[in-house]
Amino acid sequence: MEALRLQPPQGPPFLRPRRSKLPPLILTRPQYSPRKSIKTFINATLSKPTAEIPPFPASSSSSYENPLPSSTLSSPQYSAKKVSSNSLQYPSGYLGAVPERTVMDGDNESIVNAMEYLTNILSSKVYDVAIESPLQLASKLSERLGVRIWLKREDLQPVFSFKLRGAYNMMAKVPKEQLQRGVICSSAGNHAQGVALAAKRLGCDAVIAMPVTTPEIKWQSVERLGATVVLVGDSYDEAQTYAKKRAKEEGRTFIPPFDHPDVIMGQGTVGMEIVRQMQGPLHAIFVPVGGGGLIAGIAAYVKRVNPEVSFFFFFLTFKRYVKIIGVEPSDANAMALSLHHGQRVMLDQVGGFADGVAVKEVGEETFRLCKELIDGVVLVSRDAICASIKDMFEEKRSILEPAGALALAGAEAYCKYYGIKDANIVAITSGANMNFDKLRVVTELANVGRQQEALLATVLPEVPGSFKHFCELVGPMNISEFKYRSNSEKDAVVLYSVGLHTAFELEAMKKRMESSQLRTYNLTASDLVKDHLRYLIGGKSNVLDEVLCRFVFPERPGALMKFLDSFSPRWNISLFHYRGQGETGANVLVGIQVPQSEMDEFCSRANSLGYDYVIVTDDNDFHLLMH
Repeated sequence: MEALRLQPPQGPPFLRPRRSKLPPLILTRPQYSPRKSIKTFINATLSKPTAEIPPFPASSSSSYENPLPSSTLSSPQYSAKKVSSNSLQYPSGYLGAVPERTVMDGDNESIVNAMEYLTNILSSKVYDVAIESPLQLASKLSERLGVRIWLKREDLQPVFSFKLRGAYNMMAKVPKEQLQRGVICSSAGNHAQGVALAAKRLGCDAVIAMPVTTPEIKWQSVERLGATVVLVGDSYDEAQTYAKKRAKEEGRTFIPPFDHPDVIMGQGTVGMEIVRQMQGPLHAIFVPVGGGGLIAGIAAYVKRVNPEVSFFFFFLTFKRYVKIIGVEPSDANAMALSLHHGQRVMLDQVGGFADGVAVKEVGEETFRLCKELIDGVVLVSRDAICASIKDMFEEKRSILEPAGALALAGAEAYCKYYGIKDANIVAITSGANMNFDKLRVVTELANVGRQQEALLATVLPEVPGSFKHFCELVGPMNISEFKYRSNSEKDAVVLYSVGLHTAFELEAMKKRMESSQLRTYNLTASDLVKDHLRYLIGGKSNVLDEVLCRFVFPERPGALMKFLDSFSPRWNISLFHYRGQGETGANVLVGIQVPQSEMDEFCSRANSLGYDYVIVTDDNDFHLLMH
């Protein structure tokens, strides 16, 4: 509970530490056809931009030259829209955010750039530090889904992530005299380890700027590789600002995590290996998306070298394109939203569970390539990611980090949604740098993600025998969690989890409850209930003027005192629930008594605090369980 320690916030950066949703769109399920060439688009309710932000530079601050023409990277200054992740949601597994192609085949500049990427990927020297990761069949999962799921095991790299490919490829091309001045980067984990290992191999000095909220296990791993770690700021953006400023002051080369051609080319070697390793027709490659470097590199190679396969049927020739499909968490969908808008946008808040892809804005060059080359983006929930982590453990006895299991979750959801059968599907298992504290959340949510467990609430009359009658109605269903406490009102609420074998069994149980006039609610999809309310059940109250908010506290000493200084003693805090999830930010549910006439002042203070938050006072599940 680092975030709740009552210490004053730390001052300047130091070398060593002292030890937020609208409902999804309802879409008609399209008929799947593998040879269908017309792309399906979805309609979404888009939020209006709430702020204009300055451009986010992507190129290096050193004198190192880019290998591609300047027109590839340079673009007019722009002001990115600030949008909510909730403004574009669609069912898990649905292939959405299909880009409209703006560059026609045969465009000379596009062909030149494509050949630059192709030749540079083929000549990359990433294997000085990286291995050619194996492509392994997930036999149990394949049998369950009726397809052949192949795992591209980037989690087996020396730093347990694909990130060292791009970092080394860029650094190996920096002129020797420039490299002697050292390199610097900003990262919360995997990119930092990639840069540190590359620097060790190339014999240069490396400084890594990491947020103060970075788990100790991650920054210690970077130090063990010989780099100097500077912990600065609560967020990645603050660490990056520091790194770029120091790069200019000391003449170091800034190594970006994704938005540079050499980084993209290094990641593109993953696609080159898949094409070489895969035998037989390939339906799709699923790639986790954060800033877009990995999917841009894979698409740049695969779409140029092996864009389609031909097969014969009754003397007729058919062609099937190899799909490159991105996968994002539904609360960190910056690429999907950018493709939907036709330009890069910035998320106002980004979910931190899959911290390896928790990016508010995708790269300029990565977006350009994705807009031209990828086939769309699949969105998945936190529960689905946890289920895929469990699937991977059962399959290979390996534990992936959430971002590392993201592509596998997307592949599973896509195959189920479209009914894909008897096809070759590749999923990139991109990383295994799991924060141990996060395993608790994974184990709690994995069965929910597999749809093998449901979280329910039933309203019981407060009369003798009602609890026994309820248990009789549950019948043969296995109860894995149960919370009940009597109160003075005429009705009580029981919160419980049941193991699911079939949807029919759950529906039959609900009908038994309703036939006995026991109202029953399925709360399985509510993150508010799963993260907070399930731990608070047993005490109801009606608090005057209570405003309920979900805050994300940075996991650092002094975060709680900063929060209290903003609101107390001005207003009374009526509820507080903290639940650490092994993330860089902690989810905190807070109730504060604020009269309606003072709401403007409250919102002003909340905005000035700088923590992501959302007001959930009107949430139906909260009123059911707590009022």
